[in-house]
Amino acid sequence: MKFADTLNTLPEFTGEAVVLSDAAGAELGRIANAPGTAGSFRVYAYLAQRYGAIDAEAAAEGLAIFAEHTEDAARHPGKHPNVDRLVDILKTGVPLAARVM
Repeated sequence: MKFADTLNTLPEFTGEAVVLSDAAGAELGRIANAPGTAGSFRVYAYLAQRYGAIDAEAAAEGLAIFAEHTEDAARHPGKHPNVDRLVDILKTGVPLAARVM
C-alpha cells in the first residue's frame, strides 16, 4: 500500500507540532503540522498515541506506513529526515518521547 493510502486510514490529529525529546526531556526535534510535513506529523502523532513513545516497535510500524518514502530514504540518506529518525531508533534501540503540542 502506498503512503498516501495508508495515511488516509490514520486518525486526524489537531495540534501545532509533534515534539520529540530524549529520556532526559531535552527537545531533539519538532515535526510541524504544516504543508510539507503534515503527513509526518500525522504518522508521528498516531505512533505516539498508539505506543506512548517512539520505540523500536513504533519505528517499525512507522517505516511500514511511510512505504515508498522508506525505500527512497534508504537510497538517499538525508532526503527524508523523519524516516531517517525512525531508522535510527531501530538501529540504536533508543526511544524518543513524543507529544502533540
